[in-house]
Amino acid sequence: MEGLSPEVSEGRDPHRDAFLARRQELTEALAESPYDLILYLDRAVVYSNLAYPDLAASDGYKALLLTDEARDEGFEYHERAKEALQKYTGPSSPDVLQHGSLAQTADDMVDGLGKESEAYERLASLASVRCFQILSLSLLLCGCLKSALNFCDKGLKVIPGNKELQEIRGYIEQVARRRLRMQADEPLDINSLPDRGVVRREVYPWNDYEPDRFSDDSLNFLNKHLATMAPKCAVKVSHLPILLDGASNTDSYEIIPTCSQLGLFAKEDIAPGEAVLKEYSLLTANNRLKDSCCDACGGELPPLNEQPGAVSCPECYDTVFCSEFCFEQAQEQYHPAVCEKDVDSIAKDPAAKESDESLYLLLLARLLAMAAHQESHPLDIKEIKYIWGDFVPTHCNDLDLSVDAGPPPEWTLPFSFKYNIEIPLHVLEKMDVDIYATLDHHDTWVFNTAYAKFRGTASARKSTRDGRPDVAAVHPFWCLANHDCDPNVTWEWGGRMVLWARETRVVGNRPGGIKAGEEILNHYCDVDLPVQLRREWASGSLGGFCMCQRCRDDEAAAATVQKEGAMEVDGADGQ
Repeated sequence: MEGLSPEVSEGRDPHRDAFLARRQELTEALAESPYDLILYLDRAVVYSNLAYPDLAASDGYKALLLTDEARDEGFEYHERAKEALQKYTGPSSPDVLQHGSLAQTADDMVDGLGKESEAYERLASLASVRCFQILSLSLLLCGCLKSALNFCDKGLKVIPGNKELQEIRGYIEQVARRRLRMQADEPLDINSLPDRGVVRREVYPWNDYEPDRFSDDSLNFLNKHLATMAPKCAVKVSHLPILLDGASNTDSYEIIPTCSQLGLFAKEDIAPGEAVLKEYSLLTANNRLKDSCCDACGGELPPLNEQPGAVSCPECYDTVFCSEFCFEQAQEQYHPAVCEKDVDSIAKDPAAKESDESLYLLLLARLLAMAAHQESHPLDIKEIKYIWGDFVPTHCNDLDLSVDAGPPPEWTLPFSFKYNIEIPLHVLEKMDVDIYATLDHHDTWVFNTAYAKFRGTASARKSTRDGRPDVAAVHPFWCLANHDCDPNVTWEWGGRMVLWARETRVVGNRPGGIKAGEEILNHYCDVDLPVQLRREWASGSLGGFCMCQRCRDDEAAAATVQKEGAMEVDGADGQ
């Protein structure tokens, strides 16, 4: 069972502590009564008060699904949802349904809703409107305007005169016009609205699954596994520059703030061109529906006439592996959880603008399959357990509601209703997983934590046909080698991830090779890009501007050139 971390008990804000305690209480109640939609609505309100609009939207959505379960006898969880709701059918509605004008406008529901013969059905209809209120406002706060408007309009179809939904719709239109730079009288097309936003990227106060990555036990575990992949390397604590939110005048400073992270270090000299690490991973994804790559490792399938050839799963013949070894590894670690479950087509062949998001989703789907088959919590799977997700301290993400508050915090985790809530739950349902009874394993904060770990650490391969990323993988030891825009290694992924010591360095064309004691410096982006594009990439994937020595030097040099150019212009104007 989840517990509150020491950080919470020592929290500065007693109101926040009370909300966290209430969240814990409701989470424990949901473990006892997982089909209780009122508990989900109560917890959604708590999440809203804690400034987690994404988690509020998730609970609102689960509650909405349960309203359908309660009202439709043909649904899988009908009896359980009905039974959970019946205990609230007293003379007055639950407090969470007394919001604003909702209870007073219940008689205005259309198409017979709210006038059902059974009290629990009427309550479910009323609760569905509360779900639409929570979903539309929460998704607006996340920046997902299209989804927010969609749920708001669905709610208004149930109670057209609901004051709260009308106000929310007005807010959505106002934000949409500002973001799209539209005039007040221009009609809004829902399909033109942005539907991606950002949310908090943090180790949630109730997350007990993050290990102490710097402990002796963690380092011993990691080095034991690393020895088979990189015998000349060791995992140690590294001190890295802190990523900044944007441009800064600190680029020219000799000393800048640092933070502690894990890194790979050479135990012995490594010659130029020598293999540093060879790693095999099953945490892979392919977003092409009929592509010739191994379902397990993501490598290319052998030619049809080559022996030994590809191996197909005997149960779901369309799932193909590049070798008997990959097939056996898949059977041991994940495949039975998805075998013949009709999940292969989900998020495949996406639109070009969604290629990246589909790969992250499919990595999450693979993680969920690994956890289900291994009967483990997704965040305990060794492939991601020790990865740092570039998390921001919780107190830095909090909203200050005081009258003298400064600007709101910069949240950094990309988010959409489709990829963070809707499709992950759909994948689990396809896997025959009860999304309500397994809430502790499959809550949206778990998905968000996994996404935070994938972004900036997952490697991707682009298609030779159209240049889109179509295969991705997470190699947990490869990504322990920290990013630097003047790396001393390069890498190649073709079923196995291989790090090689560079023959020459990027800056100054210096000789390659790595001396004993030096840190292995990897690269997660194209190091041939100019500094502005490298930093834009880091901001999106790592949550802040890259502060490696090369980026700071390049930016400082560019600033000097710009300043000198401005001085020349001023001098010319003065003549």
